[in-house]
Amino acid sequence: MKSAFFALYISVLSFLPSGVSAGGPAPDQLIDKLSGDVLEILQTNESLRAGETTEVVGLVEHVVLPHFNFRRMTMLAVGRDWRDASPEQQKRLMDAFYNMLVRTYSNALTQYRDQTVEVRPVRMSPSDKIVKVQTEIRQPGGQPVTVDYVLEQRADGWKIFDIVVTGVSLVTNYRGTFSQQIRLGGIDGLIRSLEAKGQEFAPRAGQS
Repeated sequence: MKSAFFALYISVLSFLPSGVSAGGPAPDQLIDKLSGDVLEILQTNESLRAGETTEVVGLVEHVVLPHFNFRRMTMLAVGRDWRDASPEQQKRLMDAFYNMLVRTYSNALTQYRDQTVEVRPVRMSPSDKIVKVQTEIRQPGGQPVTVDYVLEQRADGWKIFDIVVTGVSLVTNYRGTFSQQIRLGGIDGLIRSLEAKGQEFAPRAGQS
């Protein structure tokens, strides 16, 4: 499972914007083109390959995660308990979930080792608003890992709201953990747990 989720972190970078309009290519075409752009950056950028934390965090925060629908992702991960959270708690949940994922992805990217991405064609009609894009992550010396992206079309373009790695949904995986934490400490307990998890991946002293 560790290698599978590492592949997930790497493959998420396929959504680097590169002058392609949201209403242009189909989602699979977009991912196919942009994954090549991003993998090239990871292979040639010495700071990223050296694991300089600040630069990696900046790449993830400003380039990758804007392509997520964090509100929907957080709602699905929290499940029915979302309705019991106040507007302030909902905002804190989204912020904490966002920060945790920024740090998690950044930490994983410092371990990048020449993975490649193969994107499978998607059959969809012009009226489809939700699609699944299937990819396969190939790792030197390891077995290929399947990664499916679930995206929805919004006014500002296609946005990810779930990722399925080797059959395991990221949102569903978090939902089980979140539900247990809410039962133990309520919504505020979950918020505290997410904030603490985000801090675990924060840059340490001496890291740039």
